[in-house]
Amino acid sequence: MSQNRLRSADERREEIRTNAAALGIDEEYISVLVDSFYERIRAHELLAPIFDGAIGEDWPAHLAKMKQFWASVALNAGTYSGRPVPAHVRLQGVRPWHFNIWLALFEQTLKDTAPSAGAIDYSMERATRIAKSLELAMFGVPGLEGARR
Repeated sequence: MSQNRLRSADERREEIRTNAAALGIDEEYISVLVDSFYERIRAHELLAPIFDGAIGEDWPAHLAKMKQFWASVALNAGTYSGRPVPAHVRLQGVRPWHFNIWLALFEQTLKDTAPSAGAIDYSMERATRIAKSLELAMFGVPGLEGARR
């Protein structure tokens, strides 16, 4: 018979941080990842206009917020307090296929910057879930009555 042990939130958070650290993921790497990724976004002919239209001149604040977001996602840091779904639903010009481009840029950024192969898998799993969640929130399930946009 297996024994299930309940862990506290602090124990779970520490386990996540330990696992991420073993892959080379820490706040320093997250900063590199976010800066590198958004540099690519800002240079991309299709994504740059969408992001620039939403962010304008407020890139430093956006990058800081994204570093908090990814630290919360990857390290369970609890530093992000935004609401990503409403922020993305308001975006103009986004189409479902934009998420494939976003994910491809994210994956290439990971391949170019990640401290380990495990860090690529770890981060891509989370990025894919986030992209799918946002896509479903923005566009609904394809083929279902009442799908958005």
